[in-house]
Amino acid sequence: MSSRFEKDQKRRLISSYFSVVLSIALVLFLLGLLGMLVLNAKKVSDHFKEQVVLTIYLKESAKEVETKQLEKSLALSEYVKSIEYVSKEQAAEIMKAENGEDFMDFVGYNPLQNSIDVHLKADFVTSEQLEKISEEATSKNFVDEVTYDNDLVNLMNDNVKKISFWVLVISGIFTLIAVLLINSSIRLAVYSKRFTIKTMQMVGATKQFIRRPFVWQSVRLGIIGAVVALIGMAIVLYYLNKTFSELQLLSNPVLVTLLFVGVFALGIVITWISTHIATQRFLNLKTDDLYY
Repeated sequence: MSSRFEKDQKRRLISSYFSVVLSIALVLFLLGLLGMLVLNAKKVSDHFKEQVVLTIYLKESAKEVETKQLEKSLALSEYVKSIEYVSKEQAAEIMKAENGEDFMDFVGYNPLQNSIDVHLKADFVTSEQLEKISEEATSKNFVDEVTYDNDLVNLMNDNVKKISFWVLVISGIFTLIAVLLINSSIRLAVYSKRFTIKTMQMVGATKQFIRRPFVWQSVRLGIIGAVVALIGMAIVLYYLNKTFSELQLLSNPVLVTLLFVGVFALGIVITWISTHIATQRFLNLKTDDLYY
C-alpha cells in the first residue's frame, strides 16, 4: 500500500514538474520570438522602404556622357543604395513580359524613355527627402521628370510608427503575462508540498534552510525550460533566415547572442523570484490555513 502511495506521489510530482517546465518553455519561447521581432523590426521596415523606386526619366536629347555623369554622382550620394539604368528597349521588353503582348505592334514605335531606377537607403525614404532629391534631379536640363509613389511612402512610414508603438506595448503586456503564468505554475508546484514545508518549520528548520531546496529545484526547472525554449527559437530563427535571406537576421550575431542569453537569464530570474515568494507565503501561513 505504501509503495503504491509513493509511486502515486512520484507520478504527481513528475507531472507537476513537467507542467512547470512546459509552461516556462512556452512562455520563454514566445517572449523570445517577440524579442526577435523587436530587434529586427527596423531591419524589416528598412527592407520594405528600400524597395521604393525613384525613377528618373531622361530626355531623348540626353547625351551618353551626361547620363554616365548622373549615374556616377547618384552612386556616390549618401542617400543612394543602388541604381540601375533602364534603356527604352529594356523597358519595352519588361512591358511585353508583363502584358503578354508587344505594344509596339500597335503603336509602330517605342514611346518609352531611357531611365534610371534609384533605390534609396531606408533613412532617406521620406516625402521630404524624396522631394528634395527629385528637385535636384529635375534641375538638370537633360532630365525630363522624376516619379515615385509618394502615397505609398507616407502610408509605409505611418504604418511603421504604429507597428513599432504596438509592438512595444504588446511586449510589455506579454512580459507581465509571462511572469504571472510562470509564477502560477510554480506556486501550484510548491502548494503540493505545503505540509512538508510546515513540518520542517515545526521541527525548527529556518526559513532559509526550508526555502533553499525549493528555489534550487525551481531554478533547475527554469534552466530546462529555457533550454527547450532556446532550441525552439534557434530552429525558428534558422528557418526564417533561410526563407527570408534578404533580411539577414543573423547578420548581427552579438544581438542574437544577447537575446538568447537574456531569455536564458529570464527563465532563471523569474523562477527564482516566484519560488521565493511562493515559499514565503506558505512559511507565513498558520497550520489551520494549509487546508484551504
